[in-house]
Amino acid sequence: MNDDWLSNTYLVADEEGGSALVIDAGGPCAPLVEAADRLGVEVGILLLTHHHHDHVAEAGVWKDAEVLAHPIEAALLEGVDRTIEPGETLDVGGLHVETLLTPGHTAGMLNFVVNGSDVFTGDTLFKGSVGGVRAPGSTSFADLKHSIMEVLMKLPHETRVQPGHTDPTTIGDEWESNAFVRLWRGLDEEVDEPCEVAGEQATLVLWAPDYDGGHKAWVRWPDGSDDIVGGSQVVRSA
Repeated sequence: MNDDWLSNTYLVADEEGGSALVIDAGGPCAPLVEAADRLGVEVGILLLTHHHHDHVAEAGVWKDAEVLAHPIEAALLEGVDRTIEPGETLDVGGLHVETLLTPGHTAGMLNFVVNGSDVFTGDTLFKGSVGGVRAPGSTSFADLKHSIMEVLMKLPHETRVQPGHTDPTTIGDEWESNAFVRLWRGLDEEVDEPCEVAGEQATLVLWAPDYDGGHKAWVRWPDGSDDIVGGSQVVRSA
C-alpha cells in the first residue's frame, strides 16, 4: 500500500515457482518485485483497473509484463500494450481471471475476479465505503450503484474483496454492513440535512466512514439528482 495515497498494488501468483500477475501499480512496487524474485514467479501481465495516477504511477517498474486496461482507460494512459474488454477472460498459469465492467468512478473501470475466490475492485467498492463519482473520468451515481448492487453484490458472499485502497473485506460483509449498500437495500433510512458541497446547496442523504479515516457523503442536488463525494467537500449544517 502506498503510504500517501493508501492505494494498493497486488502481486497474485498461482504457486511458488509458477506464474503471476500484478493488479494496479500505485506503488511502492519494489517489495513486490523482491517477492516475485524470492518466490521464483514470472510476472507476465499487469492489469490496470483504471487510469488514475494513484493506481498507475509505478507501472513502468514491471518492464517485462504486458500492460492491459479497458479501451477507455487505455486512451488516457501511456504504455498500455493491449486493451481488454468486459467479459473477457485470461489464463495466467493456474490463475483464471474474469473481467467485470464497473463504471461510476471512471467510465472504463474494470474489476477482476481471480479463480472465483477474490475480486479486485479498484475504486468501485471499499471496506465500508464506495468510490466517489466526481473524480476525473467519472460517470454517474446511477452507474456506480448499478456496478455495486447488480454486479459486485451478485458475487458469492464468501468472495474476498481486495480493494484499490486499504483493507480487504468480503462481499457478504459489505452486503450486511456497508452503509451505502444497506441504504440501497432499503434497510436504513436516508437523512435529510441541508448542506453545502463546494459552495453549492445540497441535501445530505448519507454520511458514512471512508477508507482513509474521513467520510464519504451521498448528497442530493436541488434538481433531484444524486452524487457521491468526499466528506471534505461537504459543509454540514450546524
